[in-house]
Amino acid sequence: MSETINIAASPRPNGATGVLVLADGSLFWGKGIGASGDAVGEVVFNTGLTGYQEVLTDPSYAGQVITFCFPHVGNVGTNAEDIESMIPAARGCILRADVTDPANWRSAQHLEQWLASHNLIGLSGIDTRKLTRRIRDGGAPNGVIAHSPTGDFDLPALLAKAQGWPGLEGMDLAREVSCTQTYDWMQTRWALGQGFGTQHAPQHHVVAMDFGAKRNILRCLASAGCKVTVVPATATAEDILRHSPDGIFLSNGPGDPAATGTYAVPVIRQLVDSGIPVFGICLGHQLLALALGAKTYKMDKGHRGNNQPVKDLLTGRVEITSQNHGFAVDRSTLPTGVSETHVSLFDQSVEGIAVDGKPVFSVQYHPEASPGPQDAHYLFQRFVDNIVAHKNT
Repeated sequence: MSETINIAASPRPNGATGVLVLADGSLFWGKGIGASGDAVGEVVFNTGLTGYQEVLTDPSYAGQVITFCFPHVGNVGTNAEDIESMIPAARGCILRADVTDPANWRSAQHLEQWLASHNLIGLSGIDTRKLTRRIRDGGAPNGVIAHSPTGDFDLPALLAKAQGWPGLEGMDLAREVSCTQTYDWMQTRWALGQGFGTQHAPQHHVVAMDFGAKRNILRCLASAGCKVTVVPATATAEDILRHSPDGIFLSNGPGDPAATGTYAVPVIRQLVDSGIPVFGICLGHQLLALALGAKTYKMDKGHRGNNQPVKDLLTGRVEITSQNHGFAVDRSTLPTGVSETHVSLFDQSVEGIAVDGKPVFSVQYHPEASPGPQDAHYLFQRFVDNIVAHKNT
């Protein structure tokens, strides 16, 4: 049903109620699902086999349209427990097949109904292999995803919108997805038959800078024995240190780290200088690198999926990790005193750093495994071990 054509000759296929318009004029026709309307963003692909609800609610996908490579999306439905943020930040999603009817005991709502309830536009019937190859070979393009139940589209206007969108480079999106007020988090990880728990006897106090934090990261910190105080992305060092934290966490998030770094980097530098243990994930990793004097760059395709191999250079162990990022740390700019700790086995990009002689480290990937494998859960314990060691000194 899907076809890539020049927008100057654009007959609509019979039954098409959705279209993806790329900035180069390419069209992908399909069936619209979820909300009606249109949305512009960077078109990316995710290679994960599970966890579409966690992916769609990951704040790191702000400003992006997600192409799912796995065809059976919808088979576990949706529920109130598997969300990573209250309001999805993604611009829309693209599927190969029609949404699969749910066949899971935890399902509370059909995915298509859930998309509509969150004003998310989706397209099915798209040749996702062709689109993924287009992204793989030419980089992630800007595009507009549109759904009209009548099948009527103003293609030139959609093309103009795609071409006029500035893209993610230079864009600070952390402010849009961050909390606006400080709050405490005590909920622990989900367990079969028990649901989520509560940390009633925390041994440590961690302040988390929220650049778009996923809920399961906060749960992992709580499960590791921490009371977590979450502060906005724009919090000052004074705002953070007045809580007398035992550790400081730098969360994941969307957008260009250099743009967010204009206000976050000076704060992180003060936090590192305080001597308190610091742990960063994803955008937090990139911001820490900037604060230490390194640089970041926009990747051609990025890493998005829960099947990404990473080597721990400290142990030689290979981990399968969950990732979602379009920017990376430039290895050649790492300053003296900062060591690379993890490397991607896909493209050799930097996946982790640590400050020599200080309890400060970060990783590019998502050790909370939501969705994805649990190979890297040990990093939360490493952070807690640093906190304990710092307390003992």
